[in-house]
Amino acid sequence: MTRGEPAVRGAWLVFAVGALAYVVTVGNRTSLAAAGLEAQQRYGIGAGTLSSFAVLQFLVYAVLQVPIGVLIDRWGPRRLVIAGGIAMGGGQLLLALSTQTWQAVLARVLVGAGDAATFVSVLRVVTNWFPPQRVPVMTQLVGLFGQLGQVFSFVPLVALLHGPGWTAAYGGIAAFTVLTVVLCVLVLRDVPPGTVNPRAAKPLREVLGDLRAALRHPGTRLGLWSHWATPFSGNAFAALWGYPFLVSGQGLGTGAAGALLTLYTVSAAGTGPLMGTLVARHPFRRSWIVLAIVGGQFVVWSVVLLWPGPAPLWVLAVMVVVVATGVPGSMIGFDYARTSNPVHRLGGATGMTNVMGFTATIVFIAAIGLLLDLQGAGTPATYSLGAFKVAFAVQFPLWSVGVVGILVSRRQTRALMARNGVVVPRMRDVRARLTASRGE
Repeated sequence: MTRGEPAVRGAWLVFAVGALAYVVTVGNRTSLAAAGLEAQQRYGIGAGTLSSFAVLQFLVYAVLQVPIGVLIDRWGPRRLVIAGGIAMGGGQLLLALSTQTWQAVLARVLVGAGDAATFVSVLRVVTNWFPPQRVPVMTQLVGLFGQLGQVFSFVPLVALLHGPGWTAAYGGIAAFTVLTVVLCVLVLRDVPPGTVNPRAAKPLREVLGDLRAALRHPGTRLGLWSHWATPFSGNAFAALWGYPFLVSGQGLGTGAAGALLTLYTVSAAGTGPLMGTLVARHPFRRSWIVLAIVGGQFVVWSVVLLWPGPAPLWVLAVMVVVVATGVPGSMIGFDYARTSNPVHRLGGATGMTNVMGFTATIVFIAAIGLLLDLQGAGTPATYSLGAFKVAFAVQFPLWSVGVVGILVSRRQTRALMARNGVVVPRMRDVRARLTASRGE
């Protein structure tokens, strides 16, 4: 496809199946979010051990990102989406039957491995099937549909946990994951019919050279730091610690906590298309969008953590909505990777970008569990709002590191663009053009 060419026939069907695969993936990823208290009771564990479930899951995810990116270039995205689904289905079946902590840990490792293979593979399918000017919006749509997976893990899973029980809940997720794998086998394809598949088996030296070249480009590094700073707060909240914080810390009922987690998901999904449109229309202002998202999260968490006692429900609702923007905001990092690298090293660049946000997530999740344990508040019976506030304050230095990285890499990127003769339009020039286009 050339620039400006419409999506080829069948692209939307392939997109729908790829998006469904990501929906199921997010459901698998966050399936412990509303079951943290049940998991502690089932396995008899404290907050630190509960954190280790999510930490190992995300650690496997992060470690595999660059290898997965390289394998996408070598094997194609379809095979990796299928392999990822098989791994996640097996992990959830093991979790459904597990009675010991080591079995649960192994199950989450399998889920993390399958999760690692899916998202960046679906992004490559989108890049292969749609013209470049549509890719930012289509990427955000993938993220939007992915948020439905969190609704899947918050609503039906909770109902199954409180009804038939643990085994039925996680066995059901495993079965649904396997059905999705079958659909991917039947429908998903790497590239449109008649298009040359860009798969290539590169020697290790060339692979490493591509990774170094991608990392040397300041635009790639801008994407890395953008992905570090935006999603980790929401990831930790949705994947593990949001439900205990709301129920055992803020004193909400399970219904209200579930409603706020659902609001988080709806907000993340609803802001995705807006982010994609802004990025497509204002590619030179992407970093400002990222900084605004980080600043908003900083402010709302400051209000909640400094509030004397439990925060009012409306304050928690505002916090949830603002934090949710970090998920679609993190997609901007992938857009930087896409526009800063040629297609032959895009897989590795995308993988490196994805590592950053989940590395920050790992640090944050682990720190929360550790700090709760150190304060003697590591079990559902000993959780307290004060202990949660201390633990959640860890995110402020993580944001600070990300903002510094964004500002430094943005300056370097603009210097490179200037050397290449690319002029970044000033904000007043952009406003003047918008005013002229409206006839004002």
